[in-house]
Amino acid sequence: MAEKFHRATFTRNFLKTITRIKNPDDMLADAKSDGLEKTLGVWDLIILGVGAIIGSGIFAVVGIAAAGNADGSSLGAGPGLVVSMIIAAIACVFSALCYSEFATMIPVAGGAYTYTFATLGEFAAWMVGWVLMLEYAIGFIAVACAWSNHFVQFMSGFEKVLPVWLAHPPAWLVNDPFTAAKLSESAYFPKIFGMPFCINLPAIIIVLLITLILVKGTRDSAKMAGLMVFIKLAVIALFVIAGAFYVRPENWTPFAPNGVEGIFAGAFLIFFAYIGFDALATAAEECKNPQKDLPIGIIGSLIVTTIVYVAVALVLTGMQDTSIPVPLEFLKAPMAYCMSIHNLNWAAGLISVGSLAGLTSVLLVLEMAATRILYAMSRDHFISQRFQKLHPKFKTPALLTWTVAVLAIVGIMTLNLDVAAELCNYGTFTSFIIVCVAIIILRKTDPNRPRPFKVPFSPFIPAMGILCCGGLMIYKSMQQSSSALLFPIWLGIGAIIYILYGFVKNRLNENKLHREAIELKKQEMKNSNGN
Repeated sequence: MAEKFHRATFTRNFLKTITRIKNPDDMLADAKSDGLEKTLGVWDLIILGVGAIIGSGIFAVVGIAAAGNADGSSLGAGPGLVVSMIIAAIACVFSALCYSEFATMIPVAGGAYTYTFATLGEFAAWMVGWVLMLEYAIGFIAVACAWSNHFVQFMSGFEKVLPVWLAHPPAWLVNDPFTAAKLSESAYFPKIFGMPFCINLPAIIIVLLITLILVKGTRDSAKMAGLMVFIKLAVIALFVIAGAFYVRPENWTPFAPNGVEGIFAGAFLIFFAYIGFDALATAAEECKNPQKDLPIGIIGSLIVTTIVYVAVALVLTGMQDTSIPVPLEFLKAPMAYCMSIHNLNWAAGLISVGSLAGLTSVLLVLEMAATRILYAMSRDHFISQRFQKLHPKFKTPALLTWTVAVLAIVGIMTLNLDVAAELCNYGTFTSFIIVCVAIIILRKTDPNRPRPFKVPFSPFIPAMGILCCGGLMIYKSMQQSSSALLFPIWLGIGAIIYILYGFVKNRLNENKLHREAIELKKQEMKNSNGN
């Protein structure tokens, strides 16, 4: 019979309650009784993984990682960027192996949130879910705004054939409020109560379009992601093949102009170009054969991405000498710049199309991941159970998907995206570390549970994942940044929400189960006495 709980007090009972784990068997039963439709195969997963990983990182960050920042605050790896990419990939593999074991053992929606609930308990699960929302939801907002910037730049290339208002739209229709404050003296912005008004219309439109696709179904979303992945891989292949004819081997020397320090600085930057594979774990419940397909999808997407990144790095550093100061255009759009300086403007235009395709596929996966995390939290009574309701035709969490879209639009109109992007990095590191810790714990607390995929050399591999992610997190914290202060504040807000809402909501549900158990027991006794 369910135990009766009362209001929260900071007692031994309270501590026992917030550290109570949820049995993986109960998670699997919940997913089986009222779960999401299983539509994803192994190729769908690889496509979604590649779609999530290959985005703005390879089209923008790779230039800074190779040559360093314009202000000199970050050293460039030079041609040694190839080594930086391999180091970053290895750091990701440690966490990816841990995600693979959990995803095959507990193939339900929620990813790291679900795994934490099975190992560290209710409060830790809530906090990880709160951090994941920081990673996915704010990341979704930041990428939507990056998509808007690329789209505006792409449209400006058609200024000779398009109307001026479309080729060069008014600044107040394509910027966020913080950018508007910087541009208010050089560009026109309508004012409301003395404050410049703006709305990033392209970002809002792409959010609405992505939401419509996701509501229609995960399978259709995977098809859309597949198209985007094909376009951007084709564009990257074009850059590698065409650019190979313009490579100058002398640009590869010195191989590491800033030594080991430059290579590790490049690895730190390029690490964020690999983030996204963890989003696959949130879709475990929608896999046809998660025990077999998820490890292949997660590891396969990392392997494909690493091969693509290394090829791009070799050609890029061969076309442009990165041991000397480089133009600002190279740092913003390195592949397009390298094509343009060799008069391959048609190729530069196609690369712009590829960057839009890359960002679109990232948006698809990020919004899907955010909704699946919230869906799992709704199932566990942390948020309203209304969000569990599936679309009658498409069998997707439509209300939840539209809620994420609305919140994203609000964020597009209000957030400082530079700070938000840094906060996303902290969220990613935290979730990776928690998953690695959880693997070690569950090996001890539940050693006999079937594991279709097991992390090899445990606990060495999970420990290496903890060290790599923790080291990068500490490295980032040592730099001057407001996000180092804001992340603990975000955690504190999450803890307060749990105490005031999540804890109470779960206890009310347990009281309900307690009453139902009593009524059932009374009915059984009544029936037995009647006989």
